[in-house]
Amino acid sequence: MAISRRNFVKLSSLAPLTYAFPFPEFLGAFYTNADSLYENFKTPSAAARPFVRWWWNGGKINEKELLRELDLLKEQGISGVEINSVAFPKAINAIDYQTLNWLSPEWLAALKATLKAARERGIACDIIVGSGWPFGGEFLPEEEQLQLLALGTKKLIGPQQFIIKKEALLAETNFLLKRKTGSMELFGLRLSPARLNTFSPGTDLHAQIKEDEIIVDVPAGEHVLYSIVKFKGYASVTLGAPGASGPVLDHYNKAAVQRYLDRMSDAITAGIGNMGDHFRSVFVDSLELRGSNWCDDMYEQFKQRRGYSLEPYLPFILFKLSKRLTHTGSQSLENIITLSPQAQDEVNRVRYDFEITRLELFHERFLQTFLDWCRKNNVRSRVQAYGREYYALESAMLPDIPECETWIRDDIGGDLPENTFRTGRAYRPVNKFVSSAARLTGKRVISCEEITNTDLVFNASLEKIKIAGDQSNLSGVTHSILHGFNYSPPEAPFPGWVRYGTFFSERNTWWPYLKRWIDYKARLSAVFQNSEMQSDVAVMFPHADLWSEVGLQYQQVPQIVYPAYANNLWEAVHQNGSGCDYINETILQKCSFSKGMLHFNTRSYKVLLMPEMQSIATGTPELLKKFAAAGGKVIFIGKEPVKTFGKQKAEVQSDIQSLKKAFPENVRWFPAPQGKIIDWYAQLQSECKIAPFVKFDKPVSYVSQVYYKTAEADIFFICNYHQEKNHEFTATFNVKNKSAWLWDPETGKRYLYPYQGAKNNLRISLNPAQSVLIVFTNGSEGELYQFSKVTGKQSRMLEGSWDVTLEKIHELPRKTTFNKLIDLKDDPELHSFAGVIFYEKQFQVNEPGNYHSLDLGKVYGISEVEVNGRSLGARWYGRHIYDLGQALKSGGNTVKIKVTTTLGNYMRSLEDNAVAQHWTGKQPLHPAGLAGPVKLI
Repeated sequence: MAISRRNFVKLSSLAPLTYAFPFPEFLGAFYTNADSLYENFKTPSAAARPFVRWWWNGGKINEKELLRELDLLKEQGISGVEINSVAFPKAINAIDYQTLNWLSPEWLAALKATLKAARERGIACDIIVGSGWPFGGEFLPEEEQLQLLALGTKKLIGPQQFIIKKEALLAETNFLLKRKTGSMELFGLRLSPARLNTFSPGTDLHAQIKEDEIIVDVPAGEHVLYSIVKFKGYASVTLGAPGASGPVLDHYNKAAVQRYLDRMSDAITAGIGNMGDHFRSVFVDSLELRGSNWCDDMYEQFKQRRGYSLEPYLPFILFKLSKRLTHTGSQSLENIITLSPQAQDEVNRVRYDFEITRLELFHERFLQTFLDWCRKNNVRSRVQAYGREYYALESAMLPDIPECETWIRDDIGGDLPENTFRTGRAYRPVNKFVSSAARLTGKRVISCEEITNTDLVFNASLEKIKIAGDQSNLSGVTHSILHGFNYSPPEAPFPGWVRYGTFFSERNTWWPYLKRWIDYKARLSAVFQNSEMQSDVAVMFPHADLWSEVGLQYQQVPQIVYPAYANNLWEAVHQNGSGCDYINETILQKCSFSKGMLHFNTRSYKVLLMPEMQSIATGTPELLKKFAAAGGKVIFIGKEPVKTFGKQKAEVQSDIQSLKKAFPENVRWFPAPQGKIIDWYAQLQSECKIAPFVKFDKPVSYVSQVYYKTAEADIFFICNYHQEKNHEFTATFNVKNKSAWLWDPETGKRYLYPYQGAKNNLRISLNPAQSVLIVFTNGSEGELYQFSKVTGKQSRMLEGSWDVTLEKIHELPRKTTFNKLIDLKDDPELHSFAGVIFYEKQFQVNEPGNYHSLDLGKVYGISEVEVNGRSLGARWYGRHIYDLGQALKSGGNTVKIKVTTTLGNYMRSLEDNAVAQHWTGKQPLHPAGLAGPVKLI
C-alpha cells in the first residue's frame, strides 16, 4: 500500500523550494510574534489574498479586455489569476471575436501582454497545463493517447459449442469509444467456470482473438466468457480550447508526458521568456482519466515489480465499467462469478498488486515528470493530486502547492447527515488528505479550488459563499482560488460568456459587496499561512482493504466509501475539540516515538485511530508496539488487523493480539459508530482519556473548530456553518496564562474577549453562518469587546404598510406599497425579481432609550439600514440585527432598508436567453427580499 522506499526517502525530507520569483510577496513571510501576525491580519499581504480561476473562453481574447478585467479583479482585492484556457460555451453569441489557438503566436502575444499588465498591477499569474481536463491535444499521435482495458462477459451453459462474431464481443463495450478516431481491439479471451472453490485461470482463448469468428467449446455446467477489450484514444479533453482539444494524453507514458510539457514550455519560453520569470506556478487540475488503467509495458512492469505474472488473473481483477461511465471511471460492481473465500482472497490480493503497480507507474511517469519539469523551468508546481491514479497522501506531499476543492450547492448551510461526504458539506473528502499531506511536509500554503459551482451559478448568495469558504478553512485550507471568473467582454449580451462557476462578475447584483468577503478570507489566510495547524490525533484508513476489494477510488467523489463513516470521522474529531491528520503505513515507517507521541517531521500525535483496518504491512505491528511502549494510544475501531495485503502473505493477527495483551491501557478495540458519530467520538474521547485542545460543553454537528499556533499565540477558528440555527455554549481552552482576544476578520480590529472566572473559559454565542477567530496571547491591554444585545424584555414589531421602490435589473425603478412584508418568490407578479429593493417606513417612538437594536427578521439577500438618515451598516450573512446606537429619536422616525437579491429568479424567467435557461431553467424559485418581521428590540 506504499510508495517505494527509494521515492519516499526524497519525500520524507521534502521542504518547500526556493525560487527566483518576480513577486517575492507571493512567497509569504512567516511572522514570529503576535503583533506582527496581527499587523498582517489587519492588512493582508498579496500571498494571503484570494486568486481566481480565469477562464479564457474559447481563446476569444484581446489585450484591451484582458487589461480591463485585471483592473476589475484588482479593485475587488484579488491578488492573482490562474489563466485557464477552456472551450467556448455553447449557444452563446461570440460577437465575432477572433479565436486564438493555444500556444499560437497570437495567443502567446495576448499572454505576454497579460503577464506584463498583471505585474504592473501587483497581480500574480498561474497557468494551467494545456486546456480543459485531463489535458491532451489534437496533435497527439495514437501511441501517445490514453489507454484502457475494458471487460465484457457472457454467461454460457455447457456442454455446447458457442460461436460468436468478434464484432459482437466488441459491441458490449463500444459505448466507451467516445472519439471517432479512437481505436478498440480484442485484447484477451478467457473461459472460466461460474463457480471456483480454488482459483484457476480457466481456459485461455487468446489464440482466437485475431479471428473474425470466435468458437468456444463450453464444458458441462455454468461458465463465463471474459472478453478484454483494449481502447486507445477513446476519450477527448473535456472542454478543451482550440489548439488543445482532441484526444487525452497517455499519462502512463513518460516520454509522451515529457514531450507534451516541453511543447508548452518551449513555446512560452520562445515567445515570452523563462517561465519562472513570469508565473507563480503551473497548475494540474484533477485528472479524471476516464478509467484509464493500462500502458504498453504493464505486463513487464508488473512482473518486474511484483515477481509473478499478471496475465492469468487479468480478467478476474477487472470490473465492468458502468454504461453510465463518467469522467471518474465509475465501475459496475456486479458479481460476475462466485468465488470461495479462499479464491476471492487470492483475486483480491492480486488486484491490490495491480492497483499499486498502477500507482507506482503513474507516480514515476506523470507526477514526477511534471515536478521535475517545473523545477527545470524554475516555476512552482501546483497540483490537485487526487484521482484513481494518485496515492491518497504521498502524491499530495510532493507538489510545492498542493490543492484541494470545495463546492457550493443548495444544501450548504443545512444539517450534516451521517455517513455522507456530500449533503451539507462544501469540502470534499480530498481536502483532509491534501491538508494532512501539506502539514506532514511542512507546507503552509494549502490551496483550494473554492466555491466550485456547476449548479447555483446565479443563485449563490454571499451567505452561502461564506459558509462554504468557512468549511474550506475548517478542513485545513489556507489559500483560496475562486471558481471562477469568466473572460467576458462588456458588449457580450447579458449575462455574458459563462463557462462555469459562481457568477463572480461585475454584472452580478452583489458584486459591490464581494470585497467584504474577499477581505474576510484574506485576513483568515494571513493568519493560517503564518501559523502551524495543531493535530493531536492521527487517522489511518484501510486503503489496502478497499483497493483489494473494489480497486482505486476517485478520492474527490468516491464510488465506494469504506468504512461508510470514513469521511465523517475527522469532522467528529474537530467538533469535539481536537484536531487530526491522516497518515498511512509508509509515513508510520518514518516516524519516531517518544513521550507518548509519534513524530513525523514537525507533526506529533498522541492517538492513532485505525478504523476497520484488517490488512496491514508485516512491519506495522512492531511500529505500533514502539508507539504504545512510548505511551501513545492505538485504537482499533470496529475491526482489528488480521492479514497482510498483496500476493505475499504473512501472519499478523497473533502480533496484534500480543500487542493488546502487552499494552492493555494503550492498545484497545473500540466499537464502530452506530448512532451519531459526533456522540460516538465524544464517548471514545472520554473512555480513552483523550484531552482535547478545547472542550465544548454542547458539541453539535454544525459547529466546528480548527486550532493554529505560533510561538506567542494560540489561535482558534470556530464556525457555525448552519444557515438557520444558533448555538450558544461554553468553551474551555487548553491554554494557560494567556488573554483571549477576538480578532474580527471583517474589520481587521481586535478586542479583548470578556470572560468570567478563568481566562480560558469563554461563553460563545454563534448566530447562523457566524464564525469567530479567538487568539490567546500574553497581551492584556486593549478595548474590551461589547457583545451585541439581540434580546430584550421589550420588543415592538413595525407593523403596517411599507413604501417600496423596486429597482429590478434592466428596468426603470418603480414605486409601490406593500401592505405586509413578503418573500418575493411567493408573489406571482414579483417572483422573477432580481436587483435592489428599498423598503421605507415612518413610525413613532415615545421612549427611544427603551430600544437598542433593530431586527429585520428574515432577509433573503444583503441588507443595509438607515434610521433617520444615519447609516447603521450592512449585513451580508447571518441574522440581520443592527445596533441602533443613538439613531432613534423621540417622536417620528424613518427607517430605510435596502435589500440586494441574487439573480437566479430573474434568470429563470428569461425564456429566450440560452445562458439563463442552461443554469436556471430547471431550478425552483429561491426566496428573495425582506420577509421580516421587522422589530425594535
